[in-house]
Amino acid sequence: MVTEQEVEAIGRTLADPQQPLQARFRALFTLRGLGGPGAVAWISRAFGDDSALLKHELAYCLGQMQDPRAIPVLLDVLRDTRQEPMVRHEAGEALGAIGNPDVLEVLKQYSSDPVIEVAETCQLAVRRLEWLQQHGGQPAAAGPYLSVDPAPPAEERDVGRLREVLLDEARPLFDRYRAMFALRDAGGEEAALALAEGLQCGSALFRHEIGYVLGQLQHEAAVPQLTATLAQRAENPMVRHECAEALGAIARPACLAALRAHAADPERVVRESCEVALDMYEYETGSAFQYADGLEQLRAAPS
Repeated sequence: MVTEQEVEAIGRTLADPQQPLQARFRALFTLRGLGGPGAVAWISRAFGDDSALLKHELAYCLGQMQDPRAIPVLLDVLRDTRQEPMVRHEAGEALGAIGNPDVLEVLKQYSSDPVIEVAETCQLAVRRLEWLQQHGGQPAAAGPYLSVDPAPPAEERDVGRLREVLLDEARPLFDRYRAMFALRDAGGEEAALALAEGLQCGSALFRHEIGYVLGQLQHEAAVPQLTATLAQRAENPMVRHECAEALGAIARPACLAALRAHAADPERVVRESCEVALDMYEYETGSAFQYADGLEQLRAAPS
């Protein structure tokens, strides 16, 4: 049983800018796992931070929690043009993930936002909500990953045909996302290499999602492409950030070298992503039971 005091203590770690970023991330994912109104409130409170990376992850976690109590703060973040595009985009995606049709009109409004990443995200979120309505409000059957995705995986199972859809820039983005998640669920080297080709095409939003999915897949076949994209200074920071986090999740020696090479990157979101990814690498290659260890750390601390 988790007490309100424990949730508050973990929330204070998340909200404290003096804490190392790795500790704040672990606190965030601990709160995501705990859920409940206290967790939502603490995560919501941290949107005043100056780290775009942290705020992006706050929105992501609120979406994954699928708690309608998070809708007001996510709407505020989406509407706030002072927030970084990657933060506003993630708020839009989170609203789609929660799945409440009450936000459809707002998402349609922001589907023509001047920031292309925000507009495309809201278009996808609208399609997801409409897809849910067409399927009686039931999400797609749970696959091997316990994530709420921006699009349900395609029914197609042939990796070659899925690759064709994924890389066809003439097709609707929603269909390409469906192929992306079907490839992820298929797994294996052929699927990983097909996905990695996606780092060369499409919009920045599409490429960033490819990086995220490759991190979930954790197949080392994609390491060269992820490393190359991380190294491209001209690439959108949102894409480079996801490539860094994917390398931390894949956690092979070549990943470690790439992350260390960009640990002092001039782009803050990339630099911070490498910092977090190095912590993830340590977790993946260590013996810790779980990454979201905020509760364990709290209970192990001397009173």
